[in-house]
Amino acid sequence: MDQPKISQELLKDSCDWVTFNMNVPTASHMGGTWERLIRSIRQALSTLLQKHGQQLDDELLRTLMTEAEAIVNSRPLTYVDMVAPDSEEPLTPSQLLMLKSKVVLPPPGVFIQQDLYCRRRWRRVQYLANQFWSRWKTEYLSTLQERKKWQKAQQNLEVGNIVMMVDDSTPRCQWQLARVVETYPSSDGHIRKVKLQTGRSVFERPIHKVVLLLDQGRPDEEPNA
Repeated sequence: MDQPKISQELLKDSCDWVTFNMNVPTASHMGGTWERLIRSIRQALSTLLQKHGQQLDDELLRTLMTEAEAIVNSRPLTYVDMVAPDSEEPLTPSQLLMLKSKVVLPPPGVFIQQDLYCRRRWRRVQYLANQFWSRWKTEYLSTLQERKKWQKAQQNLEVGNIVMMVDDSTPRCQWQLARVVETYPSSDGHIRKVKLQTGRSVFERPIHKVVLLLDQGRPDEEPNA
């Protein structure tokens, strides 16, 4: 598709044309912060549902998921001056989604473990929502620390390189070799995903799923073994 032409036509009706850049398969870490956020939410919910899922029907499960959504979207995105008494509240995803400053209300009471067996079903959900908050907050805060991986630049893969594909589904004693046929530079010039060819098959893989065996992209240098 002619992206600039489509964008110009949509602008005539005051519409924006959004181009989505999809992550390469088997590289969820390229999602960065949002993928790590999804993982922390999944871990907290999985633990809760494994222990107390039998206490929930379809309606209660939907309510719990809505409560979890409200908790996650209540996280602050901006910094405020804690000294100034008239400073604005930190901006949150809920405010952007709902276009309201006061979105999440405080819990309507105090909830204890015995509420899981209470006839008032809403109290079950409120207790589980509190448990999700405690578990997810611990997971989320750890993601705000400095990340140690992928902080140093490495040699970029080039077209013609011979690599070995890292695939957990590969049968025993089989080594999947491939040739790099195309590279996809990121905005900073680094190569983070490549197109590989193995016989008649073509795959797209992130660089952390391949191992460089033979550098044939630079004929003036000795190959790397």
